[in-house]
Amino acid sequence: MNRSTILIVEDESNIRRFIRIALEKEGLAAVEAESGALARVETATRKPDLIIVDLGLPDEDGKDLIREVRTWVSSPILVLSAREREEEKVEALDAGADDYLVKPFGVPELVARIRALLRRSQALSTVTGSSSRASFGDTVVDLVNREVTRAGQPVHLTPIQFRLLAALIRGHGKVLTHRQLLLEIWGAAYSDRAHYLRVYMMQLRQKLEDDASQPRYLITELQVGYRLAGVTME
Repeated sequence: MNRSTILIVEDESNIRRFIRIALEKEGLAAVEAESGALARVETATRKPDLIIVDLGLPDEDGKDLIREVRTWVSSPILVLSAREREEEKVEALDAGADDYLVKPFGVPELVARIRALLRRSQALSTVTGSSSRASFGDTVVDLVNREVTRAGQPVHLTPIQFRLLAALIRGHGKVLTHRQLLLEIWGAAYSDRAHYLRVYMMQLRQKLEDDASQPRYLITELQVGYRLAGVTME
């Protein structure tokens, strides 16, 4: 089986080396880039399975790199940054990052986050059976290519919004608890942050429902979780 390849985008050589050694000990392949410009080249040529990005790059803000790369790459992106402000985390996630880890960090947590992101990415790529498309109402979701259309028009979803929608689709109409969704989408570190779900569910409803205040498909089960009604697999 091929090893997963991780691209490390970090301007400090000692941190890049530290991460690379840690990943290689876990059986992962690592590629290094010290700037945003080099990261673009490595992303295009190496096609990494996951990208680690520091926000404080010498030639640009890491969020700008994430925002651009996300337009043509679906691989998970993990931010490693010394910036602790909640606003920075939100901006990075909105730019297209999948997870955010604050420096300094421990190797076990770093590896656990990477493994979780790779598992989620592989789960989306390996869709059960031959069903790679789902629909509900006038919305069609291509799970393999991560494309969403509504009434024939493309709908832009952030990586987290798409993962939440995909998790509900895979539930085949069943109620998924808050904890189930939090663990699958954000990981164990976020298992008690139900308010994250409320925010992202409202965003999905605003994009995919006729009336976000009275949803027909993205249904809340009070004090339990959420389910997707009327979904069919193609």
